Amino acid sequence: VAFVIFFVMNVIALTQGSSDAVPFTTMLILLVLWFGISTPLVFFGAYFGYKQEAIEFPVNTSNIPREIPDQPWFMGIPFTLLVGGILPFGACFVELYFILSSVWMDQYYYVFGFLLLVFIILVVTCAEITVLFCYFQLCGENYHWWWRSFCTAGSTALYVFFYSFVYFKQLEASKTAATYVLYFGYMGLASLALFLMTGYLGVASSLWFNKTIFASIKID
Repeated sequence: VAFVIFFVMNVIALTQGSSDAVPFTTMLILLVLWFGISTPLVFFGAYFGYKQEAIEFPVNTSNIPREIPDQPWFMGIPFTLLVGGILPFGACFVELYFILSSVWMDQYYYVFGFLLLVFIILVVTCAEITVLFCYFQLCGENYHWWWRSFCTAGSTALYVFFYSFVYFKQLEASKTAATYVLYFGYMGLASLALFLMTGYLGVASSLWFNKTIFASIKID
């Protein structure tokens, strides 16, 4: 899906005569790399993945799902997505401005050491806020924490995409239809990649948290 969106936007850039458009030969090379390297590696990894032992939990779970009691308003999905994304975004939105400036306004970016520090802060913040909401969710006897943890940390990408609307007003570019499609298309792809990355961080940290706390339970 991401490649199809990228291909459509590249065709639009070619029709507009943009110098940033990817040449057709380069697109063919990307297709060869995708089907010749990425796809075999997927099956190669799946082959060894199925040979690994399944994830073992420290306690046994019942096959009969238990009824989940009514949850407080602050544990609803809209509120958790709202709060779970704004804290990691607040930790990196200043650096995000300089990154967007280097991408869309041809400005030099050279503070990679500070970028690494901001990335570490983003990772820690996503893990902490997800573990916090996972703890509240378990206290409310709600055991559906897998996708909730993924979306809680992944909601950072929603703030990044919404921020792109604010940043778009500062661009000194012709406000044509192609400009809107290319800008928001590429920002949508970048936000999708960020959503998958931060979502994984949320699930991994919540899984570690659950295995740690339930491993301390002693069953006679």
